[in-house]
Amino acid sequence: MNRSNLPDSAFVDPSGANAEAVRDLTEEFLNQLVTQLETANDRSPLPEEPPVLSATIPESPRSSDDLLEALEKIVDGSMNPAHTGYIGHMDTTPTTISALGDFIASAVNNNMLSVEMSPVFSELEVQLTEAIAIEFGLGPNAGGVLASGGSLANLHALSVARNQAFDVHEGGLAGMDREPVLFASEVAHTSLQKAAMLLGLGTDAVVAVGTDDDSRMDPASLEQVIDREKRNGRAPFCVVVTAGTTTTGNIDPLPAVRDIADDYDLWFHVDAAYGGALVFSEAERDRLDGIEAADSVTFNPQKWCYVAKTCAMALFADAGVLQEDFRIGAPYMRGDEALPNLGELSIQGTRRAGILKLWLTFQHLGHDGLEQLLDESYRLTASLRDRVVEHDSLELASEPEMNIICFRAVPEWCPPEERDNLNNRLQEELLSKHDIFVSLPTYRDSRWLRVVLLNPFTGEDTIRRLFSGIDVVLNAEET
Repeated sequence: MNRSNLPDSAFVDPSGANAEAVRDLTEEFLNQLVTQLETANDRSPLPEEPPVLSATIPESPRSSDDLLEALEKIVDGSMNPAHTGYIGHMDTTPTTISALGDFIASAVNNNMLSVEMSPVFSELEVQLTEAIAIEFGLGPNAGGVLASGGSLANLHALSVARNQAFDVHEGGLAGMDREPVLFASEVAHTSLQKAAMLLGLGTDAVVAVGTDDDSRMDPASLEQVIDREKRNGRAPFCVVVTAGTTTTGNIDPLPAVRDIADDYDLWFHVDAAYGGALVFSEAERDRLDGIEAADSVTFNPQKWCYVAKTCAMALFADAGVLQEDFRIGAPYMRGDEALPNLGELSIQGTRRAGILKLWLTFQHLGHDGLEQLLDESYRLTASLRDRVVEHDSLELASEPEMNIICFRAVPEWCPPEERDNLNNRLQEELLSKHDIFVSLPTYRDSRWLRVVLLNPFTGEDTIRRLFSGIDVVLNAEET
């Protein structure tokens, strides 16, 4: 094939003819990237003015120097979660090995559609999802598949739950005489409404359940809304509990909700996208008591296990339901008696081998490394929480159960109707003057400051800078 218009390093020649050019290109790009990452604290956690790139396709190949210059601007203009002051969202700097794993997965370019197209990775995904399901206590028949994010994992789990409850795998919803409904707390993730919409149920099919003062689902309220929906002629089929709410990081009372799900014969799904990582901490894993009874679990190692995006999974206590209530066979793919073609069992067909970076991270950090990261997050959380409680002008949104602390400034001199504006200014000043990024979610109709203590290089010095910055702003505002 004629390649005269291509750069010498456009592809890796399998005969090795251009090995030097490829190595030079790789080394230049990697060296520049590492330099930018190791100086991440010299840049703001969030860029002030992201670069505007031209989307025009050039007539001739651009030089590597041109591309390096462009990539330098791209990295400089990107969200900077490597900065120790980036403590506003569930994003963190990934493990080095997972970033390298992503590179390798891209280079070999296998396809998780079938065993034939990804022989090593298909087997690894089956084995590792089974191993993680065992960590959750889901039993010997458990397993699952990876997905590109928790929203897809929740969609997958609810698809299986719907199909099993109503036998609509083939015939669809048209013949049903009652509207299917599921239940989730009023602060559950919005991916549940998206899933209901995509499943043909409509967003109203997600019935909100009241919560307590710490944003945890109220079991009594759950029973009431289930009974109400049944009286109204609707068909309950699933209850979703959240292990780690997005805004405050709280955990629904899993054992109590599990018992209610059993009483009403409902599918019990646990959205542990964030909190699922607690199974790797001996000191904290009991916060997930009850998850072992789940019919399905969503878990995102891309968050508290530090795997590069995207890396999520849908786990099932009985992996056989994927074959029975979800699988669509693909005649163009060769079967394998020992392993399933994962593209037949998952929402995505073509899918990159994301399992590699997950496996590499677990191998590189080990159980001890993961546990230390989790426990250190809790240590910092306790320190920050105590500072908030002791501060005369701050209040907590809820008692933190994970490494998320949601609080706001409520000084006596600030009228209640001005508190949102004050906290908005606090967020802006912390970023612009102190290189501290905290997010500003709306919670219970008010603006709050949210801190997520994920970065492994964030420490007490960052917390001190945070409160110093808060005091500077509040003192200036008061005068």
